[in-house]
This record gives sequence, C-alpha cells and structure tokens, in this order.
Amino acid sequence: MRLRRGGRGQGRRPCCAALAERLVCMTETTVGIGGAAESTDMVLNIGPQHPSTHGVLRLRLVLDGERIQSAEPVIGYMHRGAEKLFEARDYRQIIMLANRHDWLSAFSNELGVVLAVERMLGMEVPERAVWTRTLLAELNRVLNHLMFLGSYPLELGGITPIFHAFREREDLQHVMEEISGGRMHYMFNRVGGLKDDLPAGWLGRARRAVAEVRSRMGVYDDLVLGNEIFRGRTRGVGVLARETVHAYGVSGPIARASGVDFDLRRDEPYLAYAELRDVLKVAIREEGDCLARFECLLEQTHASLALADACLDRLDELPAGPINQRLPKVLKAPEGHTYAWTENPLGLNGYYLVSKGEKTPYRLKLRSASYNNIQALTELLPGTLVADMVAILGSLFFVVGDIDK
Repeated sequence: MRLRRGGRGQGRRPCCAALAERLVCMTETTVGIGGAAESTDMVLNIGPQHPSTHGVLRLRLVLDGERIQSAEPVIGYMHRGAEKLFEARDYRQIIMLANRHDWLSAFSNELGVVLAVERMLGMEVPERAVWTRTLLAELNRVLNHLMFLGSYPLELGGITPIFHAFREREDLQHVMEEISGGRMHYMFNRVGGLKDDLPAGWLGRARRAVAEVRSRMGVYDDLVLGNEIFRGRTRGVGVLARETVHAYGVSGPIARASGVDFDLRRDEPYLAYAELRDVLKVAIREEGDCLARFECLLEQTHASLALADACLDRLDELPAGPINQRLPKVLKAPEGHTYAWTENPLGLNGYYLVSKGEKTPYRLKLRSASYNNIQALTELLPGTLVADMVAILGSLFFVVGDIDK
C-alpha cells in the first residue's frame, strides 16, 4: 500500500491505529574521521493517535533504513484508572465501569463482574437468564468481530468492507438496543441475572437479524480473503510463534492463530457452553501470521452466529419464568476472594475480586485481553519493514481502553 502525503483537497488518509495523526522522527548524526557525517539509527514515533481510532497508543520504533530494529509500545495516555474506581462503587455501580474498558465488548465485560460476585455469594441464576446471557454474549462477540473484519482491510487500503461491516452491525445493534436500551454500553447484566425479561416477539426479531447477517458473510470470505492484494500483504507477515504466545500471555483469536488451542468456553465451560459442545467450534490456525489471525476472527464469527441460533432454539423451548434473583437493597459480598474469567471476543478477560464484607470491593483486579496481546509487538515488529507495520499492528485486533484499564 502506498501512503500518500496529501494536503487539503487530496483526500483523507485512512484513520487507523497504524497511520498516526502525528509522525515525529529524529535522526542523530555524528562527525566521523575527516569530518564526514555518519548517520545512526532513526527513532520514529508513531502516535499518540487521535482518539477516533482504536484508542491512543504510541509506538517508539528504532529503524535501520526501512527495517525496524526495535519496537516499544508506550501506553497510559487514556488514564482510565478503572481498578481504583471499582473500590469506590458498590456492586451494582461497578458494572457501569466494567463495560467500558473494551467498548466493543460491553456485554462480555459486564458478565465477568457479575459472575465473580455471584460466585462469592454462592448464587445460582435462573435458567432463562443463563441462556439469554449466552445468547447476548455471542451476539456481542459478532459485533466486536465485525468491526475488526471491516476496519482491518481499511488499514491496508481497502475501503469497501467497512461499509458492509457497519450494515451487518446495525442489524444486530437494533436487537441489542431493543432488549437493553443501550446502543454500545448495554448495562443489562445484574448480579443474579438480567435487568429485564425479553420483550414480546424479541426472539423472532433476533433470529431474523442473525439470519440476515449470516446471509451476507460471504463478503468477507470472497471480497476480502479472495483478494490477492490482501493475501499478499498478510501472508507470512508478522508471524507470532507459539512460544511467544505463552511467554506474553497472549489469548483469544490471536493465540489460536498461532496454534494455541485454548478456549474457555470449551475448556472451562461457564454459562450454557457445556450444553453447546456440539455446536461450539474453535477456529485454529498454525501459521501465526496476519492472514491466519484474520481467518480465525472470521471463522469465529461464523461459529458465534451458529451458537446464537442454538441459544435461540433453547430459549424458545424454555417455559416462562424469572430472569433474575431478588436482591437486598444493599448488596454485600461475603469476606473472601475469587477469580472469574471469561472468553471475551478479544481474549481472556478476568476479574480477581477481594471482599471485606462491605458493599464495595476491597480490591478488583482486571486482567484484560488487549493489555497482554499488545506486548507481543516487541517481538513481532523487529526485523520487519515499516510498510508491514500497518498490517501487523492492525492484526492484533486491540482496543486501547482495554490496555489503559
């Protein structure tokens, strides 16, 4: 892909995590024998970017010509401080904070918090809540993946897929907004179940939305994966070794693209995933390159649509009943500690909850997927060309709020 340096009227550059709003470079020179100038390595700062990208990330690269010698991700520009804020909110209020660190996975973020508190309370939630949570978690996974399936080709110069991705997202956003009242931050999970019961006829509308999205997924199979330029820019680029995955704690579709066959939904089932073993398919690749990561994300989207259909079938069969447990006006978790983790769209998401028996957590440590995944850049980028940095960075499918937690 050729990067254009244009002024006004020459078109906007792609707004992506790799094409920074600001490029600051510094070249040091020294005087050698006889007064001849000797150039040293160039230090190139990519970012910090404009917040309208995937977040505010800075990369400090050391270059030898066009080849990267070392890379240092510089984080912390968003100053979210969610973990400290958890300690000043009660168990109902922290759900609002939790669903925002990865704004593309809001429902899944909420889920980890309520599962941790319910485990502390020894609480069993109604069956209808379990299956509805599973359904909404998979719909949220599809929404997350569609954003990256559309934006990743955009970062490589292909603008068309992003329009398809937003069309498909709108179909699912409508049903998620109808059930929760929220467009991005759903706030639908509650300790003990869900906020409200399903609206009349909602299951049918959700089923139609899933069918519509599935019918148009061929765009990514054919238009993107079938594009020889896309394959040329991603095949064999940014190969992440299995050993590096284990060393840095990389998880999710990025780890599975490197042959690490681990998915909590299958290996440590929660919600209704134990009953969905026959439907759940885990996408695995061995190549570990940018293309393999995109293929894993795409295949996982197909699998999540199949899981959503299975959940809809089960909810149709369940008799009417409660969707949540009655809670006291002031909810206090007993003294102790627990760890609850879930297979979020971007990887493993965990909450370590410590309680002193009060209405607020004594400590709530968040283990977010993007925080670990982005560290692999220090291994992925050295030795590659600057032109391939765009493809490698975008293929890690991260949200910076999930890093600056």
